[in-house]
Amino acid sequence: MRLVFFSAVLGAVAAGGMALAHGDVAPQPVNTDALPEVGDEWLIENPYRDKGEEVWQAAIAIGDSGYNQNCARCHGLGVVSGGLAPDLRYLEAEEYGDEWYVERFRDGYTQNGITKMPAFGELLGQKAAWAIRTYIETRPDDGALEDHAERLKEIRDTLTNMAGGGEGDAEALKSELNEIAETIETGSGAPVADSVALRAAVLISGENPDFAEAAEQLTIGLSAAQ
Repeated sequence: MRLVFFSAVLGAVAAGGMALAHGDVAPQPVNTDALPEVGDEWLIENPYRDKGEEVWQAAIAIGDSGYNQNCARCHGLGVVSGGLAPDLRYLEAEEYGDEWYVERFRDGYTQNGITKMPAFGELLGQKAAWAIRTYIETRPDDGALEDHAERLKEIRDTLTNMAGGGEGDAEALKSELNEIAETIETGSGAPVADSVALRAAVLISGENPDFAEAAEQLTIGLSAAQ
């Protein structure tokens, strides 16, 4: 499955209409303008999962920003939990998982009079909630990159060389990265993972390939996978 990725949407996340988000120092903005409206009544199933590739991609991009600004402190960068909070990567990408997620997101969670999770519903709104959910459910499973780590390092080094003016076959690398991306499984059971292989493939596509950023994405992803 070839995906046209999120760079344009990520650029829009910093501009336009904003919803205030929870943060330790100051509220962080989450721009959901690129997503279709979902109404005022809270849904119990992710509305962006089956709205087509463009909406799905936008939801992941916006959810990536929203999650890592507002949720990562407790649930871990990239949704990899350190053990203090549930590892949300393994929340099923279906209605049961959605219903559990949206209840916690909207209302928060209190145990024995102690707030374990604040209520984000009114603060962030439903569009941001489901964008974050979409990002979470596309996280690769633990060890998903292991079989490809050495080859991805070689591709990263080639892309770094190409960024400096060296030779390389961008089309062949893109094709190989897409093939690798199709083998990466999610923790949630969602059919497509937002993997670094996929991100790198998209970054070297089109008329203005960004070899340096693609190499950086692979570096970050391989480091996080260790």
